[in-house]
Amino acid sequence: MQSETLIYIMIYAYIFIFGVCIGSFTNVLIYRIPLQENIATKSSHCMSCGEKIKWYDLVPLVSYIILRGRCRHCKAKISVQYPLVEFISGIGYVLIFLTNGINLPSLIFCLSFSCLVVISVIDWRTYEIYNCMIYALLALAVIRVIYEAIIDYHSIPEYVIGFFAVSTILFIIYKASHERAMGLGDVYLMAAGGLLLGWKHIILALVIGAVIGSVIHYILMLVLKKDHMLALGPYLSAGMFITMLFGDGILAWYWQFFK
Repeated sequence: MQSETLIYIMIYAYIFIFGVCIGSFTNVLIYRIPLQENIATKSSHCMSCGEKIKWYDLVPLVSYIILRGRCRHCKAKISVQYPLVEFISGIGYVLIFLTNGINLPSLIFCLSFSCLVVISVIDWRTYEIYNCMIYALLALAVIRVIYEAIIDYHSIPEYVIGFFAVSTILFIIYKASHERAMGLGDVYLMAAGGLLLGWKHIILALVIGAVIGSVIHYILMLVLKKDHMLALGPYLSAGMFITMLFGDGILAWYWQFFK
């Protein structure tokens, strides 16, 4: 029993480390996509002095702690975003595998979660969702649909309907409001999310995201005097992540009232 527990702990420790490493790459995407910088060939460098960062200063979480959050060369502060995104990615990966099991769908959800983190941070800062991340999410959704089709091809309509279930409604709102209520990126995000999660789960994700967005943005308007304009991407992404974890349980609880 003790050996099984140890193996169990080791597996999830590796999953956490894997998530943290992907989180490090996520930080690269968050910074470079809006600047249209090459994510593969350009070396990591200090945001203040431009000095190239050595490999031993790029160890996720660890390097930030050792350097005490400052550049080795110019001593400028390193944004807390870097370790925070890495840590959140590690925890998110562990939660996804814990709730969905160690299988391919969990891995797909984890990588999708990383896409959602990139989308959320960039949208929060710039009010823009970049198509490259939507394409990545769509690719993961297609892999998920193929996997589910191999197991049971009858499930395909659930995901195809999911692609249109929420995105169509948001597109109508987008057009009816003369493109003021939301951005087209939000429509694309929910289309990709619908193909990934299926129609029941993407509707649930929309409801959860809307509730979270309403509460948080109301607080921000009261405390920080934010205006009424808000980035929907982070809240829709939060709804999708919560649905990845607890969607089946929430829907089962909801449907029992109609039996």
